[in-house]
Amino acid sequence: MQNMQKKSGAKEATGGASPSQLIDARIAAFGDWRGETLARLRALIREADPEIVEEVKWRKPSNAMLGVPVWSHEGIVCTGETYKNTVKLTFSKGAALNDPSGLFNASLEGNTRRAIDLHEGDKIDETAFKALICAAVALNTSPHASARPARSRKTSKRA
Repeated sequence: MQNMQKKSGAKEATGGASPSQLIDARIAAFGDWRGETLARLRALIREADPEIVEEVKWRKPSNAMLGVPVWSHEGIVCTGETYKNTVKLTFSKGAALNDPSGLFNASLEGNTRRAIDLHEGDKIDETAFKALICAAVALNTSPHASARPARSRKTSKRA
């Protein structure tokens, strides 16, 4: 039941708007290709996983208190950031996901995250994108997702 409350739009502590309403407002404020792109990606995310939870995190003065749209399902699936020339979808566990269509084109050097950068006029393979969302959700909800890797024990070398 708690998950449904979040999904349906739990109120933010400041401002009273739900995360979904904050994302709606952010999309509307762009009035250009970035808003259209973010709105389309958001729709694809929701189609891929109707139980996804929308959140807005990292609200601070440096981003005009707008925060970053985040889509979660038992952990962060991806974030949606907008820049002057780019809409960036960052998958928090992207390095662990199979990406046969090669959608990931940014943040490729790290061991954990992967991102998709879209520029004005770019098209995305919607089927491949939704498959990537489903794979990220499956990873988050797998029994091994919450398991922590075993720490290696240092053994002392005795002469």
